[in-house]
Amino acid sequence: MDTQLLFICFLTFVIHLIGTLAYSVRIAGIRTKRIAVSLALFSILVLVSRTSNSFLGPFLAKRVETSLGGLASASLLNDFRWLLVSASLATVSGALLIPTFQRVFCRAVMHFQVHRSVPKLILHGFFKGGLSYVRDVATVPAVRNMTDLRSGHGVSRRITLLNVGATALWTVGVFASLYAGVLDPSVRVTSSTLSSIINGGATIMMAVFIDPHMSAMTDDVIEGKVTEGQFRKAVVWLVGSRLAGTVMAQALLVPAALLITSVAHVI
Repeated sequence: MDTQLLFICFLTFVIHLIGTLAYSVRIAGIRTKRIAVSLALFSILVLVSRTSNSFLGPFLAKRVETSLGGLASASLLNDFRWLLVSASLATVSGALLIPTFQRVFCRAVMHFQVHRSVPKLILHGFFKGGLSYVRDVATVPAVRNMTDLRSGHGVSRRITLLNVGATALWTVGVFASLYAGVLDPSVRVTSSTLSSIINGGATIMMAVFIDPHMSAMTDDVIEGKVTEGQFRKAVVWLVGSRLAGTVMAQALLVPAALLITSVAHVI
């Protein structure tokens, strides 16, 4: 693996790590009773994710352009496989970091409630004991959260399966559009703009089914209709389904690229 590919894998890792940690923000919001503030503060990390994503596309497109040739299809397919592996590893890492992250995030929310300043919060996090606090509260997921899965999902099977599909489509979208240009260079510019065909389906599934369900469940916990333990169980299932989605993306890469190529010829 060369340096350029390693850097692109790193960007992919950051994007999917932050996406996985998003689940813990709801837990922090429940514990602090500050849902809106929690989501607002998490938008700072979302900016990091979007910045990484803005660099990912151009770097990956440049790699595709400079590698086009007789053996491009095989070598670049291997590169895309590594990127999807990075997404899976980021999801696993995010799952392991959720207990620590939600504790740190709770502290950040309470600090913001007092000072009402994001710059002060950032300075406190890096220069005034924030890093030592991370060390003090660092922990791994409790074993009981895994063993409790046998007693039920915490979230419906339909939502779990939809999350698998949505994650798979969202993960593979940009990669498939660029790989479509490798399979048929004559339409590579058109193909590179058609990732919305894949990502659009994922966005609809998340916006219509998954996000509203989790928001309603979050409110139910606040109102006492659902226990925090049940909510944590739901988060475990959703993180697991997210991991399954990144693995499924490996199988969808080539079919999705072929679909995009076909659409590019029809347009």
